[in-house]
Amino acid sequence: MNYETGAIGGGQHLELEGPAPSKRSRWIAIVAVLLVAGLAAWFFLGNKKHEAGATAGAGTQVPNITVIVPGQQSVSRLISATGTLAARREMPVGVAGEGGLVTRVLVEPGQWVGAGQVLATVDRSVQTQTASALNAQVAVAQSDQQIAQAELDRAQQLVDRGFISKADLQRRTATRDAAAARVRAAQATYREAQARNGRLDIRAPAAGLILTRAAEPGQIVSSGSGVLFRMAMGGQMELRAQLAESDLVGLSVGAPATVKPVGGDQSFKGEVWQVSPVIDPQTRQGVARIALSYDPALRPGGFAAATIRGGTANAPLLPDSAIQSDDKGSFVYIVGPDNKVARRDIKIGQVSDSGVTIASGLNGSERVVRSAGGFLAPSQVVHPILAGREAK
Repeated sequence: MNYETGAIGGGQHLELEGPAPSKRSRWIAIVAVLLVAGLAAWFFLGNKKHEAGATAGAGTQVPNITVIVPGQQSVSRLISATGTLAARREMPVGVAGEGGLVTRVLVEPGQWVGAGQVLATVDRSVQTQTASALNAQVAVAQSDQQIAQAELDRAQQLVDRGFISKADLQRRTATRDAAAARVRAAQATYREAQARNGRLDIRAPAAGLILTRAAEPGQIVSSGSGVLFRMAMGGQMELRAQLAESDLVGLSVGAPATVKPVGGDQSFKGEVWQVSPVIDPQTRQGVARIALSYDPALRPGGFAAATIRGGTANAPLLPDSAIQSDDKGSFVYIVGPDNKVARRDIKIGQVSDSGVTIASGLNGSERVVRSAGGFLAPSQVVHPILAGREAK
């Protein structure tokens, strides 16, 4: 204690206890304040940790993902191919006879002609004179035959009277027969000349469409001149489609096809009329020839694309929403037995209103993510739900 003294009256002294606080009281107050502050801080930080824990728990929640098991379905097998347009039966036309100077060309490319129609004529002035001379020889031979026949007739009348012997009659008969043979020979030679003259005209071997023309008036042609005209028999066209070896398997004659020439919007219906019996060992491809009816838009030598309906096949069918794609190609996400997402590369086949046919990559028994694949990542754990019910 602190004591203070004071004087009162005649020198008397009194001792008084003062009101000032002690050091112990001040320390107690300080400790109390610190305890209150610590409790407040603990309460505040505890709430923050609880909220953070709740947020972290929400972030690790396993998402629900709808999956489908496509199985195997019967789908139409469509084969895409490209190739070159050509005449189904192309006929090269050249000089069949001796040839000579072309005097007239009577047709143009794109023109229809009949069988045997003259396409071009060749000068035949010399051949005509030769034929005239041979015709005259026929007339001479016929006259000799007539004389021999008349002499034989008179001899037969005289032999019965004994004026001519039977030996003379036989000689006259032989003379008549020889004259008749010379007539036939002269006639054959004349007909040969006529046939040769007829071959001077360049004619269409069958009805069809003129594709090309390589003959002009004034041109000297012969059997070695090569092809002067090219024709499409009956105007029939075809697409020689190049197909992979695997696409040729199961493709049969009569399969319907749709052909679209490059650069055009029009499509043409056709059907496979011949499937290549051999495979090119270098390209591993074969040819399917698709018959087409004539149309001005089908130009031989042009390029075209074809879609061939090659029967039916069993394959998985997925909706469009299940298909993903990136720089590596098309893929889907599947959910494995451990409910982890995995990427599966696929090859897309036919695309139709029913869905997308998977040509390869799936066997149909996998659990495929139906949608929301863009929000998933490989190895992510999900909770799969199959077709409206929880997947087990």
